[in-house]
Amino acid sequence: MIAGANMASVVVMLLVGFSDRLNPTDHPLLSTMGMTFPFFLLINLAFLFFWLLFKWRMIWIPVLGFLFAYVPINIYMPLNTSTDVPEDAIKLISYNVCCYGGNYKYEDGFKAVNQYFCDENPDIICVQEDIDSWRRYIFNEYKKNFPYNDTAVIANNSKSFNALGIHTKFPIIKRERIDYVSRANGSVAWWLNVKGDTVIVVNNHFESCHLNEEDRKQYRHILKGEMSRDSARAESKLLLIKLAEANAKRAPQIRKVLSYVEEHGQYPIIVCGDFNDNPISYSRHQMSEKLRDCYVETGRGIGLSYNQKAFALRIDHIFCSQNIQPYNCYIDSKMDASDHYPAICWLKIGRNEGKKNENR
Repeated sequence: MIAGANMASVVVMLLVGFSDRLNPTDHPLLSTMGMTFPFFLLINLAFLFFWLLFKWRMIWIPVLGFLFAYVPINIYMPLNTSTDVPEDAIKLISYNVCCYGGNYKYEDGFKAVNQYFCDENPDIICVQEDIDSWRRYIFNEYKKNFPYNDTAVIANNSKSFNALGIHTKFPIIKRERIDYVSRANGSVAWWLNVKGDTVIVVNNHFESCHLNEEDRKQYRHILKGEMSRDSARAESKLLLIKLAEANAKRAPQIRKVLSYVEEHGQYPIIVCGDFNDNPISYSRHQMSEKLRDCYVETGRGIGLSYNQKAFALRIDHIFCSQNIQPYNCYIDSKMDASDHYPAICWLKIGRNEGKKNENR
């Protein structure tokens, strides 16, 4: 019976691990199952220890499970080693600053964020929820270290205001809004002159899960076992429905950005931002079909970028085109001025076919 339970858990772990292939538009609920992948990893690990203690000859079941699940495990928690970064590589930071007030331990959130950027000294900063950058004094502060700055408002209505920003050492050639339906989210492509080459940087804030504080509170109660079985089942169903609805809205947004990437495939392209989706998701999988996942290729560990208790996930991602080589991508958990941690990566820009075609 125990062996059968272990085999069943392995099968479910594999189904969940490869659920990122499911289109949320067609399978909204099933496509959210990737969030549960770490739980099944832990269950299989518990079975491994059980067999080691009581019947070691049966460890082949969890071991085979881990081997078959190598692909999703490597996506969820890659174990790459650090490498030397070339001198001509550029440093990029993607950071959801939560309006410079996501963590109220700082009296002046913007000052903490700006000082962090100055200390890190990146070449390109992509900021989500950059809604304060329209204020003149903030732009003036950024310009002291990053001469080229721009903010694009992606939502301005009675219920929400949101913007994406870029702060960089490279001249901005132009910007383009990638058009798709969303009440409070969006994607913007900035064309930069990087050492004479044209590089496109797409900054994104994809559809949020729209969980309010009460939803989060109920979820914490479920995890702590502070709710009756019937209530926990009902609350879990409501949470899944909200997550499924967000997934279904996010899927066409991802496809719109991928279409833009394909249309401009002759240029080096960087796609980054707050995806509001975990590593085992349709969003990440679709993007990785066309671009390189910088964290999966060069990162190490789980890399939790959303830092709220009970909701810790890697939902901030950096991708790049095949003609860009990523190095040492990581999530900087020491920077806690927001409800997100910054994602950082070094990128060596390769051959620019777009520039070659322009010269013709």
